[in-house]
Amino acid sequence: MWEALYEAYQKELLAYGARMSGSETLAEDLVQETFIKALIHADTVTDLSPSQQRAWLYRTFKNLFFDRCRRAVLEQESLHSIQPRMTEPSDIHAVETAMLLQTVAPQDRVIFQLRYFDGYTAQELSQMLNIPAGTIRSRLSRCRAYLKEQLQEK
Repeated sequence: MWEALYEAYQKELLAYGARMSGSETLAEDLVQETFIKALIHADTVTDLSPSQQRAWLYRTFKNLFFDRCRRAVLEQESLHSIQPRMTEPSDIHAVETAMLLQTVAPQDRVIFQLRYFDGYTAQELSQMLNIPAGTIRSRLSRCRAYLKEQLQEK
């Protein structure tokens, strides 16, 4: 059963992952992790119909991708907090900005950083985080208003 499942969906998941992540190497890693998860959860997967198995694989792949994205953002945050470079005025501004962003709710901070620092659109974030695009825009608006208020107080 596992060989058939792998042969049926490996190439499909790989293409999906390459489109989603923009990296074939990352997509290959995530496909492997997806099938490892399927083996770990064999009791669940074997009880599903073929279409449900396909859906399970896609959802698992998508969740693994989002986990990687979140982890990358957190790692980037911690790297910046560990190694602040304060040699230029622009660096001081970057540190102040990072400190101000630390006061924003974590889930809003991630969305804000992905949107304004990494350049993702609200629609891309919606697909990436599995949150409606309207909710993404609402959170961004609330975050901008909060940051504007904090900057005006300084």
